[in-house]
Amino acid sequence: MALRETLARVDADLAAGRIPMARQRLRGLVSSYPGDPVPRRRLAEVYRLYGDPAEAGRWMYLEADRDPEETAAFEARYHSAVRRMRALGWRGPESDTHSEFAWEQLTAVRAACSDAVGRDVDWESVRELDEDDECDESQEAPRTWKDTAADIVMGLGCLAGAAAAVMFMVLGFISVL
Repeated sequence: MALRETLARVDADLAAGRIPMARQRLRGLVSSYPGDPVPRRRLAEVYRLYGDPAEAGRWMYLEADRDPEETAAFEARYHSAVRRMRALGWRGPESDTHSEFAWEQLTAVRAACSDAVGRDVDWESVRELDEDDECDESQEAPRTWKDTAADIVMGLGCLAGAAAAVMFMVLGFISVL
């Protein structure tokens, strides 16, 4: 019952334009019901509203009708097997899935992660892995123009803040004299 009630609240949030609240509710549902495809699909829809194909791909990764571009964006953002396995947020055995496609995806991700760290990993133990356990860290995720633009904007903001602080210090010094 909690699942249906929360999905109804998500619908109300989206209708009222409260997209961040809808996203938060759906993330909670995915955490509580990792094997249910409905919250995952709905969360992917919300990330499409944000224009974030990597996160939409993350939440549609276990679906056969997923968008290949979103899947590629997800795999690029979560480029290591360990990160990808953690990002899927699955709990329990792969047999708890809703489809054979999802089972195949989860099995392949877990096998790749186990190969990467050199030992068997399951969906619970992946959370305990250190960053050092990720073997393919040498492959950095590709940076987009949005990443570069965000860095520039942040740098300009810091520069403007520093200039304002210096200006106030000089004005304070002058007023003391």
